[in-house]
Amino acid sequence: MPNPLLLEATNSGGSPLSLLILPLMMVGMYFLLIRPQRRRMKEQSSMQSSLTEGDEIITTSGIYGFITGFDGDIVWIEIDDTVQIRIAKAAIQKKVDTSATASGNSSKTAADTSAADDKTEK
Repeated sequence: MPNPLLLEATNSGGSPLSLLILPLMMVGMYFLLIRPQRRRMKEQSSMQSSLTEGDEIITTSGIYGFITGFDGDIVWIEIDDTVQIRIAKAAIQKKVDTSATASGNSSKTAADTSAADDKTEK
């Protein structure tokens, strides 16, 4: 007959380590998912509240334009010389940094032009 004391010793319930797994997973989920998402939401909200007329923006659908006016939560955007559209303020993804875009494009263009010239010379 098996010894009942040995059965109890080998059949112990949960270890203290297994009791810590669930709280550790919840803390990990907070730092990996919830906290970064809240930070992005705060940054997006502060960017949208700092918009002014004349800012160049890009919408979530990829439309570039200049802000020409505000009407509550609606923003008027000029996308061409005589074309204006209105969109929700929440649909603005980011401001376009025109100084970085201009310098980045000009250096690429110069490099591409010199590479094209080298090919035509050969």
